[in-house]
Amino acid sequence: MRRKIKEAAALVRLRGKGRRDAGMVTSEYAMGIIAAVGFALLLYEVVTSGQVRAELQDIVKKALSARM
Repeated sequence: MRRKIKEAAALVRLRGKGRRDAGMVTSEYAMGIIAAVGFALLLYEVVTSGQVRAELQDIVKKALSARM
């Protein structure tokens, strides 16, 4: 049992040494955040435009005035 654990630990260490892109994770997070902010800005602009805003208000008014 101990031998299998030691072999598994050695395998994990070998896999870790083969990776050379440790700095990539931070840059990928940064690019993801920039893309998310851009998408949020675009979505905000669309939702706050005149026509979409009027449609959303109409939907809310219909929902609030519905009879149960």
